[in-house]
Amino acid sequence: HAPRHSDRTTLPSTNQPQERSFAWLLIITGGIGFIASAALVFERLQVFLDAGHKSSCDINALLNCGTVMRTPQAELFGFPNPFIGIVAYAIVLTIGAAIFAGARFARWYWMSIEVGVVLGSLFTFWLWYQTTFQIDALCLYCMVVWIVQTALAVNVTMRNIRTGVIPVSPRGAETLPAWSWFLVVMILLVLFGIIFIRFFSNILSMLS
Repeated sequence: HAPRHSDRTTLPSTNQPQERSFAWLLIITGGIGFIASAALVFERLQVFLDAGHKSSCDINALLNCGTVMRTPQAELFGFPNPFIGIVAYAIVLTIGAAIFAGARFARWYWMSIEVGVVLGSLFTFWLWYQTTFQIDALCLYCMVVWIVQTALAVNVTMRNIRTGVIPVSPRGAETLPAWSWFLVVMILLVLFGIIFIRFFSNILSMLS
């Protein structure tokens, strides 16, 4: 017999354009984040094999992945941080593909994803602070991760607001998601603006 209305989940159907666009966002950000993390793992393994290895993103004293990956901050939990990225972004990719294929997840699952992306963003911001103010060097692959993680975290949060996973007022659920990309751009402008100010003299010397 046909299911009663009360048997149905209140989460949106994946055939809605918003959910399909969100699935693509997960696939794209997850894919880019996975590739960047894998590149960092590869370069770190090369350093293990050859202490004098010059990585593919060692451009100069400022843009130097090798400097960053040789610091204690690059192995906060006793192993290279990019291993976390490989696992995390593989999960993001899988979720995106599942949604695109028609999967629907319970509210508790979306809350778990929300906690995951928030913790991932806090870790990313910590790494940004360390490279900018402590290590005094920047990693191009890391910066790619900063960008995709910011886009991922903001859009996951706004999706959860839009669908009622994160309870807000009806007006908030309608208006806040429309500001998703504006918020992403503002966060990235702050992060990279601070980097520009912090390394202004280095940037001038690079351009001269």
